[in-house]
Amino acid sequence: MSPSAVLFDADGVVQRPDRDWWSQLTSLVPADGDGFVADLMAAEKPALLGKVDFRDALADVLRRWNSPASVDEALEPWSWFVAEPEVITLIQSLRSAGIGCHLATNQHAYRRAIMQDERGYGAWFDRTFYSCDVGLAKPDPAYFRAILGALDLPASSVLFIDDNVDNVASASSVGLRAEVYDLAAGVPALVELLRHHDLPIPG
Repeated sequence: MSPSAVLFDADGVVQRPDRDWWSQLTSLVPADGDGFVADLMAAEKPALLGKVDFRDALADVLRRWNSPASVDEALEPWSWFVAEPEVITLIQSLRSAGIGCHLATNQHAYRRAIMQDERGYGAWFDRTFYSCDVGLAKPDPAYFRAILGALDLPASSVLFIDDNVDNVASASSVGLRAEVYDLAAGVPALVELLRHHDLPIPG
């Protein structure tokens, strides 16, 4: 049987960077830009769970590294992304065919507001599961169990698509059908993946 619902990761599946965010972040300190970005990513993790305000965490990192950048300047690269129109069209086609399509993504509240409120991601999906709202994040198996509980669906009826191998392995461990896909492979590869699971894709 084909899945009755599909969970789509955001970054690397539905959306991609539209500017070089890494170079911008590394430029915010005079030396060891890679170490600075690594510190930023570590500071982001509690915010992904909704435990801290990412602006506050970011301000702390800027202070530790004596960066002259403002918090707003450092935040800007988190908005440098764009949804892939062909993927959104595929999602709408699945929804029209009666397949539940849901967003399953690790995001802090700042980026969630951009995606959900400013860019209207909520209209593209039946449900959205941002980690900062769920209070759990991939690859924690509890994140997937929480979604299954909210959807009231058996794991075997849900397909999860993510570009991160660890996240896919975690989803598989709780019984979801799970596949690795990266936008870099092209949208036709996603079409074939969906067809492999007997989902109704036109054409």
